[in-house]
Amino acid sequence: MNTTPFTSRDTMTRRRLLGAALAAGAALPLGLTGRARAASGTPTPAQLTLPAPTGPDPVGTVALHLVDTARPDPVAGPGHHRELMASLWYPARDVERYPPVPWMSAGTLRELLTSAGFAADAAQAPLTAGHHGAPARRGGRGLPVVVFSHGAHSHRADHTVMVQELASHGYAVVTVDHTHDAFTEFPDGRVLAPLRDPQHAMGPADFATDIRFVLDCVEDLAAGRSPDADGRPLPQGLAGAIDPRRIGMFGWSKGGTATARVMLDDPRVRAGLSLDGPMLPAITSDLDRPFMMLTAEFTRAKEPSVAEFWTHLRGWRLDIQAEGAVHSSYGDNQVLVPQLAKAVGMSDEELRGWIGTLDPDRAVRIQQAYPLAFFDQHLRHRHGHLLDGPSRAFPEVTFLP
Repeated sequence: MNTTPFTSRDTMTRRRLLGAALAAGAALPLGLTGRARAASGTPTPAQLTLPAPTGPDPVGTVALHLVDTARPDPVAGPGHHRELMASLWYPARDVERYPPVPWMSAGTLRELLTSAGFAADAAQAPLTAGHHGAPARRGGRGLPVVVFSHGAHSHRADHTVMVQELASHGYAVVTVDHTHDAFTEFPDGRVLAPLRDPQHAMGPADFATDIRFVLDCVEDLAAGRSPDADGRPLPQGLAGAIDPRRIGMFGWSKGGTATARVMLDDPRVRAGLSLDGPMLPAITSDLDRPFMMLTAEFTRAKEPSVAEFWTHLRGWRLDIQAEGAVHSSYGDNQVLVPQLAKAVGMSDEELRGWIGTLDPDRAVRIQQAYPLAFFDQHLRHRHGHLLDGPSRAFPEVTFLP
């Protein structure tokens, strides 16, 4: 099963099969011809929109081309090293003269839509709250950092609602495309889609290796050096503006599993959040730092590997679940797919297959509130009450014992 945003899903009676595919980095194809036919009749592309973040700061963003010269890339061929595209999101000082960036490039979006069985021109990417190259807001203390890892066959933009929310509240957020398992575009115009060849399948351990390299780049940023392989300068005020002693990480699906694996191997990450990660292959080592799980399909009750991982959490831990959520509900799917559904004539039943029964507006509020509360508590020592137990403001969120 492909877990890309805009990718169809059946019921999760095949949860174990999906979990094994995510662990191996594979994607299991589903029949999408019905949706493709519906999309082919779309007269004009649907202009998608994203909700605005709620924080007090405007948001800046800049793309980074990263090359790990210590790792050859056998897929790219002899003489090539591991290349990654990343984006850095941050609180900005002034955004008026800086254009908002789209959710993803037009070429990458076409690849993403066609891979999911839609017409290539079914939709236009929404604009985000991030303004390209805007000068960073600097405070007396460096910005805490959060790194994001996407799911199998996905891309670094698929949790922009969460990312721009954190940035608007004073975080620097680094999002990463895991090349060969991502839809990504490089500065020279190359557009790459996820590889379907099992020989080159990427697992959570491969994602974790990418992230550890990205953490090295975060240290470069903190030291005032741009890690961009093409030598492009950083936006004004950004060099040296982040605090490498306060790093958190979150990830969706395979990226959630990768979050746990990074934390087991790298003490630089002080707090981790998994968005419905299957925790496969099974994790049997103890983790003594704060970890939170926002689960939907891969719950402790239904997935033994998640239950096993929970027993190895020796520090602060929390497991919550939103009623009506499915695997992709804790991301941009929940707000973007309903908009696309109207344009292509998707039935209500089909739409529920994509996003479950969790109301999209409520899903956005959950995505904005809970990750922020978690990282505020464990990176900033701002202890609110949202994570203490059930909240009347979020009646659909259950705290699992």
